[in-house]
Amino acid sequence: MKTPTTLRWISGLALALSLSGAAMAIEVGGLKFDDTVKVGGKELKLNGAGIRTRIVIKVYALALYLPEKKDTTVGVLESAGPRRFTLGLLREVTGDELGQAFMAGITANTDKAERSRFVNQLAQFGEAFVNIPQAKKGDMITVDWIPDTGTVMHLNGKPIGEPLKDVGFYNAVLKIWLGDKPVDSSLKPQLLGKG
Repeated sequence: MKTPTTLRWISGLALALSLSGAAMAIEVGGLKFDDTVKVGGKELKLNGAGIRTRIVIKVYALALYLPEKKDTTVGVLESAGPRRFTLGLLREVTGDELGQAFMAGITANTDKAERSRFVNQLAQFGEAFVNIPQAKKGDMITVDWIPDTGTVMHLNGKPIGEPLKDVGFYNAVLKIWLGDKPVDSSLKPQLLGKG
């Protein structure tokens, strides 16, 4: 005969086993981010996550996903295969504000020659955000690099803009947070799994 303690232990074990197959999530700034995601048919792992703060205002939570964990900017930028970053808004912003902030971050972390190579993609990228009238607190933007497809963006699961073909452009976007002049110096180490 099974004792109540044994039954509790068995039911606890069964619950633990049933949850082990489910994707775990972390919470950043009150928003949930999965530990793993599928991009381009491959499973990516959460490399790091944190909050972008401007002065004292929490602007967004950001999570970076890679095929293998990397703890340097060079490692992230040279990572083969698909990649993703997910940006979860912690306040309302216009698409224009988002686009301008991204452009300022790219400009601060790339040189003129690099930007001139991506001039068309920069214009398309900016236009995709201008077409978002108002982004609300809790909205999620995913920006994926998918080999043979390009940079693919979604707002709450709906596509925005057209795929942008050059991996160098995707890396220029990542430099907003991982470059020599990141928009938030406390966020960079968190994305690199050091926070």
